[in-house]
Amino acid sequence: MHHAPEQEGESSLMGHLIELRERLLRGVVGVGVILLALLPFTRDIYTWLAGPLISQLPAGQTLIAINPAGAFFAPVKLTFFLALFFAAPWLLYQAWAFVAPGLYQREKRLALPLLGSAVALFYAGCAFAYFLVLPTVFGFLVHFKPDVIAVTPDANSYLDFVLVIFFAFGASFELPVALVILVLLGWVTPAQLKEARGYALVGIFVLAAIITPPDVVSQLMLAIPMYLLYEIGILASGWVTPREAKEIP
Repeated sequence: MHHAPEQEGESSLMGHLIELRERLLRGVVGVGVILLALLPFTRDIYTWLAGPLISQLPAGQTLIAINPAGAFFAPVKLTFFLALFFAAPWLLYQAWAFVAPGLYQREKRLALPLLGSAVALFYAGCAFAYFLVLPTVFGFLVHFKPDVIAVTPDANSYLDFVLVIFFAFGASFELPVALVILVLLGWVTPAQLKEARGYALVGIFVLAAIITPPDVVSQLMLAIPMYLLYEIGILASGWVTPREAKEIP
């Protein structure tokens, strides 16, 4: 009789572990399906990614592969990351389905918009980086170099550089979601976020200087949207916070 609660606890734990395994497996299968669908277009995908740089290079100049296998592995690596990129909503859904049964109703109502906003903002950050930031950065780097230096970018190095830029801008665009979560956790209030505008602006410019190439244009192209997103985060945190929590005692 004394072992019944322990057995129930072990049974519940095993059930959670089995469900976790199933959710992880579904996530991996989803990524695999998207990867298989994208593999036939690997060359076209890399050509598309190289567009912002190729457009700034002299006519006829392309990327090179220092490593003989680089010409093969760089496009495949890009295709894998693109599969993860497209599978993000499916992976987040699996995570949501695993944790949702343990959440309160109010938490469920808030979690779904937060997850949707996080995905949309990350995609928006990557699109902003591809269509606006990368052409500007490469135009600066190519046209302001000494004439005695020829730009012959390596395919793998270019891919790593672009992935870092995508991640940096995608993660930076998550700022409103991060602020809302901090307010919901009770760590800060919307009033405190408003008071910290000056510190936030300085921190944003410091962060932009660290994660962007060493030119003023790209730093401004990250810092300005981030500050606007900070203001959006203040507004959003005010909407989800009960009235009594907004008042400063």
